[in-house]
Amino acid sequence: MRSLLAVLVAVPSVALAQLPDPAKAQVTSSPVAGNVHMLMGAGGNIGVSVGPDGLLIVDDQFEVLAPKINKALDKLSKAKISYVLNTHWHFDHTGGNGVFGREGRIVAHREVRTRLLVGADMGAFGVIPPAKKEALPVITYDTGMSLYFNGEEIRLTHLPAGHTDGDTLVHFTGSNVVHMGDHFFVDSFPFIDLKSGGSVEGYLRNIEQVLKTLPAGAKIIPGHGPLAGREELERFVATIRESVTLVRAKREAGKTLAQVKAEGMPEKFKPWGAGFINQDMWLETVFTSLEQSAAAAKARAVDTK
Repeated sequence: MRSLLAVLVAVPSVALAQLPDPAKAQVTSSPVAGNVHMLMGAGGNIGVSVGPDGLLIVDDQFEVLAPKINKALDKLSKAKISYVLNTHWHFDHTGGNGVFGREGRIVAHREVRTRLLVGADMGAFGVIPPAKKEALPVITYDTGMSLYFNGEEIRLTHLPAGHTDGDTLVHFTGSNVVHMGDHFFVDSFPFIDLKSGGSVEGYLRNIEQVLKTLPAGAKIIPGHGPLAGREELERFVATIRESVTLVRAKREAGKTLAQVKAEGMPEKFKPWGAGFINQDMWLETVFTSLEQSAAAAKARAVDTK
Protein backbone atom coordinates (compact mmCIF):
# COMPACT_ATOMS: atom_id res chain seq x y z
CA MET A 1 0.00 0.00 0.00
CA ARG A 2 2.78 2.45 0.89
CA SER A 3 4.61 1.70 -2.35
CA LEU A 4 1.49 2.23 -4.48
CA LEU A 5 0.80 5.60 -2.81
CA ALA A 6 4.33 6.81 -3.42
CA VAL A 7 4.24 5.97 -7.14
CA LEU A 8 1.34 8.39 -7.56
CA VAL A 9 3.28 11.37 -6.19
CA ALA A 10 4.88 13.85 -8.59
CA VAL A 11 8.60 14.59 -8.56
CA PRO A 12 9.85 17.60 -6.58
CA SER A 13 9.70 21.04 -8.17
CA VAL A 14 13.00 22.04 -6.58
CA ALA A 15 15.96 22.64 -8.87
CA LEU A 16 18.71 20.44 -7.47
CA ALA A 17 21.52 22.30 -9.26
CA GLN A 18 24.84 20.62 -8.52
CA LEU A 19 23.35 17.62 -6.74
CA PRO A 20 23.19 14.26 -8.54
CA ASP A 21 19.75 13.30 -9.80
CA PRO A 22 18.12 11.67 -6.74
CA ALA A 23 15.74 9.69 -8.94
CA LYS A 24 18.69 7.57 -10.10
CA ALA A 25 19.80 6.65 -6.58
CA GLN A 26 19.35 3.19 -5.15
CA VAL A 27 18.05 2.85 -1.60
CA THR A 28 19.90 0.31 0.53
CA SER A 29 19.17 -0.87 4.06
CA SER A 30 21.51 -2.06 6.80
CA PRO A 31 20.95 -2.99 10.45
CA VAL A 32 22.47 -0.64 13.02
CA ALA A 33 21.66 -1.97 16.51
CA GLY A 34 18.61 -3.05 18.47
CA ASN A 35 15.42 -1.95 16.71
CA VAL A 36 17.21 0.48 14.41
CA HIS A 37 18.15 0.24 10.75
CA MET A 38 19.65 2.80 8.35
CA LEU A 39 18.56 3.53 4.78
CA MET A 40 20.96 5.21 2.36
CA GLY A 41 19.94 6.66 -0.99
CA ALA A 42 20.26 10.31 -1.97
CA GLY A 43 20.19 13.09 0.58
CA GLY A 44 20.22 12.56 4.32
CA ASN A 45 20.47 9.11 5.83
CA ILE A 46 17.19 7.67 7.12
CA GLY A 47 16.92 6.03 10.53
CA VAL A 48 14.21 3.38 10.95
CA SER A 49 12.78 1.88 14.13
CA VAL A 50 11.19 -1.52 13.48
CA GLY A 51 9.15 -3.40 16.07
CA PRO A 52 5.76 -4.42 17.45
CA ASP A 53 4.46 -0.83 17.46
CA GLY A 54 5.16 -0.46 13.75
CA LEU A 55 7.61 1.80 11.93
CA LEU A 56 9.16 5.14 12.82
CA ILE A 57 11.45 6.91 10.39
CA VAL A 58 13.94 9.73 10.91
CA ASP A 59 14.09 11.94 7.78
CA ASP A 60 12.81 10.91 4.36
CA GLN A 61 15.15 12.24 1.65
CA PHE A 62 13.47 13.28 -1.65
CA GLU A 63 9.86 12.80 -2.69
CA VAL A 64 10.91 11.17 -5.96
CA LEU A 65 12.66 8.44 -3.94
CA ALA A 66 9.55 7.57 -1.91
CA PRO A 67 8.70 4.42 -3.93
CA LYS A 68 12.21 3.04 -3.41
CA ILE A 69 12.19 4.00 0.27
CA ASN A 70 8.86 2.22 0.67
CA LYS A 71 10.20 -0.92 -0.97
CA ALA A 72 13.12 -0.91 1.45
CA LEU A 73 10.76 -0.38 4.39
CA ASP A 74 8.50 -3.20 3.21
CA LYS A 75 11.46 -5.58 3.43
CA LEU A 76 11.88 -4.62 7.09
CA SER A 77 8.19 -4.66 8.01
CA LYS A 78 4.78 -4.43 6.36
CA ALA A 79 3.57 -2.42 9.35
CA LYS A 80 2.26 1.12 9.16
CA ILE A 81 4.54 4.13 9.62
CA SER A 82 3.42 5.71 12.88
CA TYR A 83 5.87 8.62 13.11
CA VAL A 84 8.12 10.63 10.80
CA LEU A 85 10.83 12.59 12.64
CA ASN A 86 12.62 15.47 10.87
CA THR A 87 16.12 16.34 12.08
CA HIS A 88 15.82 19.75 10.32
CA TRP A 89 13.97 21.39 7.44
CA HIS A 90 16.27 20.94 4.40
CA PHE A 91 14.70 19.41 1.30
CA ASP A 92 17.10 16.43 1.17
CA HIS A 93 15.79 15.39 4.60
CA THR A 94 12.12 16.40 4.39
CA GLY A 95 11.38 15.96 0.67
CA GLY A 96 9.35 12.82 1.33
CA ASN A 97 7.18 14.41 4.02
CA GLY A 98 4.33 14.90 1.57
CA VAL A 99 4.15 11.13 1.04
CA PHE A 100 5.01 9.74 4.45
CA GLY A 101 3.07 12.45 6.28
CA ARG A 102 -0.12 10.92 4.88
CA GLU A 103 0.61 7.76 6.84
CA GLY A 104 2.48 8.84 9.96
CA ARG A 105 2.52 11.90 12.18
CA ILE A 106 5.40 14.26 11.43
CA VAL A 107 7.35 15.39 14.50
CA ALA A 108 9.98 18.16 14.45
CA HIS A 109 11.32 21.25 16.15
CA ARG A 110 9.08 24.32 15.93
CA GLU A 111 11.42 26.10 13.48
CA VAL A 112 11.18 23.19 11.02
CA ARG A 113 7.45 23.78 10.65
CA THR A 114 8.01 27.54 10.46
CA ARG A 115 10.54 27.24 7.63
CA LEU A 116 8.59 24.61 5.71
CA LEU A 117 5.51 26.84 5.86
CA VAL A 118 7.20 29.71 4.05
CA GLY A 119 9.80 27.94 1.88
CA ALA A 120 13.13 29.54 1.02
CA ASP A 121 15.43 30.68 -1.73
CA MET A 122 18.39 28.29 -1.58
CA GLY A 123 20.40 30.13 -4.20
CA ALA A 124 22.16 27.65 -6.50
CA PHE A 125 19.87 24.87 -5.28
CA GLY A 126 16.69 26.60 -6.38
CA VAL A 127 13.64 27.99 -4.65
CA ILE A 128 11.96 25.74 -2.10
CA PRO A 129 8.20 26.40 -2.30
CA PRO A 130 6.01 26.43 0.82
CA ALA A 131 5.23 22.87 1.88
CA LYS A 132 1.81 21.39 1.35
CA LYS A 133 -0.31 20.64 4.40
CA GLU A 134 0.49 16.93 4.56
CA ALA A 135 4.24 17.68 4.56
CA LEU A 136 4.11 19.85 7.69
CA PRO A 137 4.98 18.66 11.21
CA VAL A 138 1.85 18.20 13.33
CA ILE A 139 3.76 17.78 16.60
CA THR A 140 6.44 20.33 17.48
CA TYR A 141 8.60 21.20 20.49
CA ASP A 142 11.07 23.85 21.61
CA THR A 143 13.82 22.16 23.63
CA GLY A 144 12.95 18.50 23.18
CA MET A 145 10.56 15.64 23.87
CA SER A 146 10.42 11.85 24.10
CA LEU A 147 8.47 9.21 22.23
CA TYR A 148 8.05 5.73 23.68
CA PHE A 149 7.93 3.37 20.73
CA ASN A 150 8.93 -0.22 20.00
CA GLY A 151 9.94 -0.80 23.61
CA GLU A 152 12.36 2.11 24.06
CA GLU A 153 12.50 5.82 24.73
CA ILE A 154 13.34 7.83 21.63
CA ARG A 155 14.69 11.11 22.95
CA LEU A 156 14.60 14.24 20.79
CA THR A 157 16.94 17.09 21.77
CA HIS A 158 17.09 20.48 20.07
CA LEU A 159 20.59 21.59 19.03
CA PRO A 160 20.39 25.41 18.90
CA ALA A 161 21.91 27.65 16.21
CA GLY A 162 24.09 24.97 14.64
CA HIS A 163 23.47 23.55 11.17
CA THR A 164 20.19 25.55 11.17
CA ASP A 165 18.05 26.92 14.00
CA GLY A 166 15.80 23.85 14.09
CA ASP A 167 18.11 20.84 14.38
CA THR A 168 17.32 17.78 16.46
CA LEU A 169 19.47 15.00 17.87
CA VAL A 170 17.57 11.69 17.96
CA HIS A 171 18.67 9.17 20.58
CA PHE A 172 17.28 5.64 20.51
CA THR A 173 18.10 4.97 24.15
CA GLY A 174 17.48 1.23 24.28
CA SER A 175 19.18 0.44 20.98
CA ASN A 176 22.06 2.83 21.85
CA VAL A 177 21.86 4.59 18.49
CA VAL A 178 22.14 8.34 17.86
CA HIS A 179 20.96 10.03 14.65
CA MET A 180 22.81 13.35 14.37
CA GLY A 181 21.25 14.71 11.19
CA ASP A 182 23.50 17.25 9.50
CA HIS A 183 25.49 17.88 12.65
CA PHE A 184 27.69 15.08 11.35
CA PHE A 185 29.22 14.59 7.89
CA VAL A 186 31.65 11.68 8.04
CA ASP A 187 35.16 12.81 7.03
CA SER A 188 33.79 15.81 5.09
CA PHE A 189 33.37 19.50 5.71
CA PRO A 190 29.72 20.15 6.65
CA PHE A 191 27.19 22.48 5.11
CA ILE A 192 26.11 25.09 7.66
CA ASP A 193 23.09 27.11 6.62
CA LEU A 194 23.81 30.62 7.88
CA LYS A 195 20.61 31.91 6.24
CA SER A 196 18.54 29.48 8.30
CA GLY A 197 19.90 30.50 11.69
CA GLY A 198 22.99 28.33 11.53
CA SER A 199 26.31 29.28 13.12
CA VAL A 200 29.76 27.74 12.85
CA GLU A 201 30.52 28.47 16.50
CA GLY A 202 27.15 27.08 17.56
CA TYR A 203 27.70 24.02 15.39
CA LEU A 204 31.06 23.39 17.04
CA ARG A 205 29.58 23.77 20.53
CA ASN A 206 26.83 21.33 19.65
CA ILE A 207 29.06 18.58 18.29
CA GLU A 208 31.48 18.98 21.21
CA GLN A 209 28.56 18.49 23.59
CA VAL A 210 27.30 15.45 21.70
CA LEU A 211 30.76 13.89 21.84
CA LYS A 212 31.01 14.67 25.56
CA THR A 213 27.69 12.98 26.35
CA LEU A 214 27.79 10.16 23.77
CA PRO A 215 27.04 6.83 25.51
CA ALA A 216 29.76 4.20 25.42
CA GLY A 217 29.47 1.93 22.41
CA ALA A 218 26.82 4.06 20.68
CA LYS A 219 26.34 3.74 16.95
CA ILE A 220 25.93 7.03 15.09
CA ILE A 221 23.82 7.61 12.00
CA PRO A 222 25.29 10.72 10.35
CA GLY A 223 23.37 13.08 8.13
CA HIS A 224 25.72 12.09 5.31
CA GLY A 225 28.24 9.29 5.11
CA PRO A 226 28.50 5.72 6.38
CA LEU A 227 27.46 4.43 9.79
CA ALA A 228 29.90 5.69 12.39
CA GLY A 229 30.88 5.65 16.05
CA ARG A 230 32.89 7.61 18.59
CA GLU A 231 36.17 7.42 16.67
CA GLU A 232 34.72 9.02 13.55
CA LEU A 233 32.92 11.69 15.60
CA GLU A 234 36.11 12.51 17.50
CA ARG A 235 37.92 12.99 14.20
CA PHE A 236 35.12 15.21 12.91
CA VAL A 237 35.00 17.39 16.03
CA ALA A 238 38.80 17.79 16.04
CA THR A 239 38.83 18.83 12.36
CA ILE A 240 36.03 21.37 12.74
CA ARG A 241 37.62 22.81 15.89
CA GLU A 242 41.06 23.13 14.30
CA SER A 243 39.79 24.68 11.08
CA VAL A 244 37.64 27.22 12.96
CA THR A 245 40.61 28.12 15.18
CA LEU A 246 42.77 28.59 12.08
CA VAL A 247 40.33 30.91 10.33
CA ARG A 248 39.62 32.86 13.50
CA ALA A 249 43.33 33.54 14.02
CA LYS A 250 43.76 34.75 10.43
CA ARG A 251 40.70 36.98 10.63
CA GLU A 252 41.82 38.50 13.91
CA ALA A 253 45.20 39.16 12.31
CA GLY A 254 43.39 41.37 9.80
CA LYS A 255 43.36 39.05 6.80
CA THR A 256 40.51 39.22 4.32
CA LEU A 257 38.40 36.30 3.11
CA ALA A 258 40.24 36.41 -0.22
CA GLN A 259 43.58 36.12 1.58
CA VAL A 260 42.31 33.27 3.77
CA LYS A 261 41.14 31.38 0.69
CA ALA A 262 44.39 32.05 -1.15
CA GLU A 263 46.46 30.71 1.75
CA GLY A 264 44.22 27.65 2.02
CA MET A 265 44.56 25.02 4.69
CA PRO A 266 47.23 22.48 5.65
CA GLU A 267 47.55 19.47 3.35
CA LYS A 268 45.96 17.14 5.92
CA PHE A 269 42.60 18.87 5.37
CA LYS A 270 42.58 18.25 1.61
CA PRO A 271 40.49 15.03 1.73
CA TRP A 272 37.84 16.82 3.79
CA GLY A 273 37.09 19.13 0.88
CA ALA A 274 36.54 16.34 -1.63
CA GLY A 275 32.83 16.08 -0.84
CA PHE A 276 29.88 18.39 -1.40
CA ILE A 277 31.51 21.28 0.51
CA ASN A 278 34.97 22.02 -0.88
CA GLN A 279 37.76 23.82 0.98
CA ASP A 280 36.93 27.29 -0.37
CA MET A 281 33.25 26.90 0.51
CA TRP A 282 34.12 25.81 4.03
CA LEU A 283 36.59 28.65 4.56
CA GLU A 284 33.98 31.15 3.35
CA THR A 285 31.34 29.68 5.65
CA VAL A 286 33.62 29.85 8.69
CA PHE A 287 34.87 33.37 7.90
CA THR A 288 31.36 34.69 7.23
CA SER A 289 29.94 33.13 10.37
CA LEU A 290 32.71 34.61 12.51
CA GLU A 291 32.05 38.02 10.90
CA GLN A 292 28.37 37.71 11.75
CA SER A 293 29.13 36.72 15.34
CA ALA A 294 31.50 39.66 15.75
CA ALA A 295 28.91 42.07 14.35
CA ALA A 296 26.23 40.71 16.67
CA ALA A 297 28.55 41.01 19.68
CA LYS A 298 29.33 44.63 18.74
CA ALA A 299 25.62 45.43 18.42
CA ARG A 300 24.92 43.94 21.84
CA ALA A 301 27.71 45.99 23.37
CA VAL A 302 26.23 49.16 21.91
CA ASP A 303 22.77 48.29 23.22
CA THR A 304 24.06 47.86 26.77
CA LYS A 305 25.67 51.31 26.87
